[in-house]
Amino acid sequence: MEGIVKKVSGPLIEVSGMGQSKMYDVVLVGEKKLTGEIIELKGDVASVQVYEETAGIKVGDSVENTGKPLSLELAPGLIGEVFDGVGRSLKSLYKSQGDRIVAGGKAIHLDHKKKWRFTPTASKGDMVGVGDVLGTVPESDIVVHKVMIPDGVKGEIVEINAGDFTIDDVVAKIKYAGKITEVTMLQRWPVRKARPYKSKISINEPMITGQRVIDTLFPLARGGVAAVPGPFGSGKTIVQHQLAKWCEAEVVVYIGCGERGNEMTDVLSEFPTLKDPKTGKMLMERTILVANTSDMPVAAREASIYTGITIAEYYRDMGYNVVIMADSTSRWAEALREMSGRLEEMPGEEGYPAYLASRLAEFYERAGSVKVLGAENKSGSVTAIGAVSPQGGDLSEPVSQATLRIVKVFWGLSSALAYKRHFPAIDWLISYSGYSDKLAKWYEQNVSSEFVEYKKEIMKILQQEAELSDMVQLVGFDVLSDKDKITLDVAQIIREDYLHQNAFDEVDTYSSIKKQNLMLKLIVTYATCAYNAVKAGKKYEQIIGLDARSAIGRVKYIPEDNIKEIENLITILQKQFDELVGGDDL
Repeated sequence: MEGIVKKVSGPLIEVSGMGQSKMYDVVLVGEKKLTGEIIELKGDVASVQVYEETAGIKVGDSVENTGKPLSLELAPGLIGEVFDGVGRSLKSLYKSQGDRIVAGGKAIHLDHKKKWRFTPTASKGDMVGVGDVLGTVPESDIVVHKVMIPDGVKGEIVEINAGDFTIDDVVAKIKYAGKITEVTMLQRWPVRKARPYKSKISINEPMITGQRVIDTLFPLARGGVAAVPGPFGSGKTIVQHQLAKWCEAEVVVYIGCGERGNEMTDVLSEFPTLKDPKTGKMLMERTILVANTSDMPVAAREASIYTGITIAEYYRDMGYNVVIMADSTSRWAEALREMSGRLEEMPGEEGYPAYLASRLAEFYERAGSVKVLGAENKSGSVTAIGAVSPQGGDLSEPVSQATLRIVKVFWGLSSALAYKRHFPAIDWLISYSGYSDKLAKWYEQNVSSEFVEYKKEIMKILQQEAELSDMVQLVGFDVLSDKDKITLDVAQIIREDYLHQNAFDEVDTYSSIKKQNLMLKLIVTYATCAYNAVKAGKKYEQIIGLDARSAIGRVKYIPEDNIKEIENLITILQKQFDELVGGDDL
């Protein structure tokens, strides 16, 4: 079916003669065959958002309807790749077109010529259905790609072969009701359609990130959803980079959605040089990047988060735990607002479309822990973390409010903390986690029976510090009681020596949950001993003068393989307090 361009408005064009088309059909516009997607139908007139620069398109140009929705190629070759918002390989485009993407350039997704070693795990005569694994491919040194039966295929394996194949080669033949279906390693999936699964699983395990303020105070569950809102310069991107590097996920999908080009350049140059702390291999061997920078076509920005979540679901269906980072959903929402304005839709608050909240929910609801399809009874998860960039740090704006109604973890970034060079600049007084109670049992069973109590104790001290700070500003520090002075001293230790974490220090950039537990135990032990010493009549100056007190600040720089030193310091600390309380005042 062909239509005719009747109006061009930036990335939005109106096409007549499209009465038989469907919503979200992909079309090819003009002589250059620019890729677009139908987003509105009125009679025989279709509104098409074009994913490429529309300069040169004119009224009267022909438009060809492919009859298919925007889909992604899913096969070996995704790991380590860099895609644009609509799933085209930027590495391939660079090789064929140079530094700038040429409008109408061939949509190269995956390498169809490269051969992969396919090892069957199923056998001839096996009965298989959707989601069952036919075989494996070593996609990287970290990730084993599982070739699954695609949607709509079931029956008996009548032929399956081992060897080196391209993603288009037939690796198996399935017979059902007298019909034989040839199966390749390649699947195509519409990006706006969630991939199916058997059932959702109750969330009961944390996604350990190695970031102390997150793992201790505001934990994220595996398969959960979180938001990182904050003003410009508060460290949203660095927080997401840290999570992408260190979180306990087998596969990481990072979406640079409307990000500045220099920030994506940092990601592209830094990630290939980083080593995975668990395997010692390069981090890119379990990472997929979707780069849609702020100077790329705005319509492709809107599609980029769907591209990323579709890739995440694909690896989830293999039984992997996947984490997806979207940085930032505010710029995605701006693209949505621009397209809505060009469609002349009734605007909602601050010009955003009325369906902003439902579109955000469509993205975040595709996260979760699930029982995946197939006979193996596997489970997998997608954990979604979205950065929000409210203008001027105003969290009352529509994108932030719509996001907060959906997510269960809120890591509120503070410009005041950032200006003090306190990173991660997550404000402990406004942030929260809706998973804390559900995960308490896991921490008790897998870390320490006292971990949750340590957390409650340091949160109580931080809240007391906030109350005392107002008093100090009015009357000064010296008029406080020794007990209150100790509270402020412990709070300072918590802030500067525990919650503050140096992303660029080789040791401090990551803290295992065991190290976090010992650090908490040390701080709570100091607090308890200090309060008892005050009760015994000891002075504030005597307590903070202890050698073990000054050693607490160096604990976060103790390497993971030497964390027994923290236990030794706890013993020394208790001994020094015993000597202080048991000795005579000088």
